[in-house]
Amino acid sequence: MTALNEKSSRWLRRFHASDDAAVRLVCLPHAGGSATAYFPFSRAVAEGGLDADVIAVQYPGRQDRRDEQCFDDLAAMADVIADDLGPWIDRPVALFGHSMGATLGYEVACRLEARGARPLGLFASACPAPSVPRPEDVHELGDDGLIAALKEMSGTGSAVFGDDELLRLVLPAVRGDYTAVETYRHEPGLALDCPVQVLLGADDPVVDLAEAEAWRGHTRGGCAVKVLPGGHFYLNAQLDGVLTTVAARLRDWRGEALASATPDLGRLTGE
Repeated sequence: MTALNEKSSRWLRRFHASDDAAVRLVCLPHAGGSATAYFPFSRAVAEGGLDADVIAVQYPGRQDRRDEQCFDDLAAMADVIADDLGPWIDRPVALFGHSMGATLGYEVACRLEARGARPLGLFASACPAPSVPRPEDVHELGDDGLIAALKEMSGTGSAVFGDDELLRLVLPAVRGDYTAVETYRHEPGLALDCPVQVLLGADDPVVDLAEAEAWRGHTRGGCAVKVLPGGHFYLNAQLDGVLTTVAARLRDWRGEALASATPDLGRLTGE
């Protein structure tokens, strides 16, 4: 795992550094996930020539941060992540979040906008809109119930399910993340100025199309919804389609940002 060169951070990781990229693409993992969940995505971005520097967020309580206390509050996590991103907003930033990471990305984007650092946009993957009510009891289940919920979503690799000792080690992080998600409450009236691109697996057992479409009410910058084959963890299996969408949206968003920043020469010259 590669830390962030000269700008050290406990929360941020780069696997395929691209110092000259036009855009920083900050990727936030799902509940129970880690920064390495985005390694295939980061590699595909680098190999595909997409002009983006992928930065993956590493939550505490897992992998190289396994000895740290897990967070169980999305707002508190968003505060710290937004602070850590400060040195990396030296160029346009977009956010990509999967499942819990999408809600967290939304909260981070809100904080960046409040600081005058509006992101290019947010990719919200496999996640209901922040205002959609969620089940609130998974984090209260015993270990066996929590494991059953993970298996239902197929979000943890089969090798982990086959290793009971390893599985029990990751459960505190999973439980903390589920607590953060299930106790999250959206602030009424809060909305982004930046655009949102929603991505959804056609057979997602957790998020339906109406819940994905509800993201339209959380931005003043426009929202598009893209449905891809697969379930809740469609991402790696549909990597080509995801990258095509990401590349197109980043190109559009950068163009819109440049257009809005370009002076109206006719107005300035009185024509």
